[in-house]
Amino acid sequence: MATKILPPSDSAYQYPLLIKQLLHSSQRFENNNPIVSGPHRFSYAQFNERVCRLANALKAAGIGPGDTVAVMDWDSHRYLECFFAIPMIGAILHTVNIRLSPGQILYTMNHAEDDLVLVHDDFVPIIDGIKDQLETVKGFIRLSDESQSPSSEFPTLGEYEALLAQADVHYDFPDFDENSVATTFYTTGTTGNPKGVYFSHRQLVLHTLNMVNMLQSRSSEGALLNHDGVYMPITPMFHVHAWGIPYAATMMGVKQVYPGRYIPDELTRLIREEGVTFSHCVPTILQMVLQSSEAPDTDFRGWTVIIGGSALTSGLAKAAMERGIQPYSAYGMSETCPLLAITRMGKEEHALAEEDQIGWRIKAGLPSDLVDIQIWNPEGEVLPHDGKSTGELVTRSPWLTQSYLNEPEKGDELWQGGWLHTGDIACIHPDGSVEIKDRIKDVIKTGGEWISSLELESLISKHAGVSAVTVVGVPDERWGERPFALVVPNCEDLETESLIEHLQQFVDDGTINKWAIPKEFKLVDDIPKTSVGKIDKKLIRAQIS
Repeated sequence: MATKILPPSDSAYQYPLLIKQLLHSSQRFENNNPIVSGPHRFSYAQFNERVCRLANALKAAGIGPGDTVAVMDWDSHRYLECFFAIPMIGAILHTVNIRLSPGQILYTMNHAEDDLVLVHDDFVPIIDGIKDQLETVKGFIRLSDESQSPSSEFPTLGEYEALLAQADVHYDFPDFDENSVATTFYTTGTTGNPKGVYFSHRQLVLHTLNMVNMLQSRSSEGALLNHDGVYMPITPMFHVHAWGIPYAATMMGVKQVYPGRYIPDELTRLIREEGVTFSHCVPTILQMVLQSSEAPDTDFRGWTVIIGGSALTSGLAKAAMERGIQPYSAYGMSETCPLLAITRMGKEEHALAEEDQIGWRIKAGLPSDLVDIQIWNPEGEVLPHDGKSTGELVTRSPWLTQSYLNEPEKGDELWQGGWLHTGDIACIHPDGSVEIKDRIKDVIKTGGEWISSLELESLISKHAGVSAVTVVGVPDERWGERPFALVVPNCEDLETESLIEHLQQFVDDGTINKWAIPKEFKLVDDIPKTSVGKIDKKLIRAQIS
């Protein structure tokens, strides 16, 4: 029998899932919580008015449905306003990775066919150097902080705040197809030019609804973030919409704090003075906050942090918990909007001693609602969820990018077999929890054995003298590859012999085999990072090969 579908009434409202509904939701109940950015503090009513003003300013600049607006800014109230106003008028928001080289920024702007660029004074020199090679850009709007004097002679349509002051406070945001592209940005995780990832209004709304539910239900000890919390992103807003959490925080009407540039002392001061209860970041940023000069004077109790981008190590989790921080792990990637899985701890796990909680906190956790996850072997066969079988993690959910912008052949590769391929090696436990073992390209193959660089990093991080660590595989004539470790010490007398002795205990108890002890430990002041703060293993391998 065929599925029965009843036609809607001709007079019924066909409710499209559009970003404007996320903003309108916050207006229903929020009167007190502000949006904080530098010297600015806006109520949600004022924020809504500013979004309308920005929409009118964009319209006056000639921007309409289907046009693309690039933004180059630090994390600010302006960026949050762009998250809403640009897609709400039917245009496409291009969040430019400001840490790319000028040549890569030029490539992404031409590839995205940007029509207008909103550029902070700090990045005007970059744009000034490439503006004559921009193929589709018709104008620029300058973004300035109050403490700065106006930028040089660079030609613009005006300064952001001045343009908003002149614009009307009302804008009738239209309905349109919920499958219209809302945002795009570029991921640089592989060789070659950056690839454009894009998301529709429908995908972002569904992701936001799921994120709100996840934030309020994933811990038996209370919500990770609720209406009474204070949210501060420490993930760049150009990177997967700061993991999509600004959309969720706005819908929930929480107090939001935007920190501008990521200066560790300033981040720590904001956590203390603004009473921040929830943030998200890569491990490197959490480490910087803990080591900042403001940290000794800061009570971190009540601060929950979601770690993603790179694996949360046991050592960093322990260091955070010793300062009263509640760390959790989340898993996703640029192409997945990004939420796929997150730590879920019940009453039994929270009742454990802190040392025993770490194993739960560093796992990717359980898949989020509406997310299907499997692990496949190289032949595309589904492997059992027994906590032992490992294979590539593949996934499906309503908010995954459908392809790469203007590169359908790469999109077909991403979606081979009808599932999105993450490139991560994982196992799934009988309870459904996901444990990421490594990136396929980062697994170390030595003497016929596969060694997880993530597991080895977590074990090394437990050494009291280790501040940060990363492990890569290097060529070895006898064994094919051997592990090589870069270690940032937190003391002056750390020696290689001490690290080897530390790892030997895990060989003795069967956690790792003897070949997992790195061929060489190199003590360094810092570990190379990518443009979004992840450890750059590709660069490290190139430097030591």
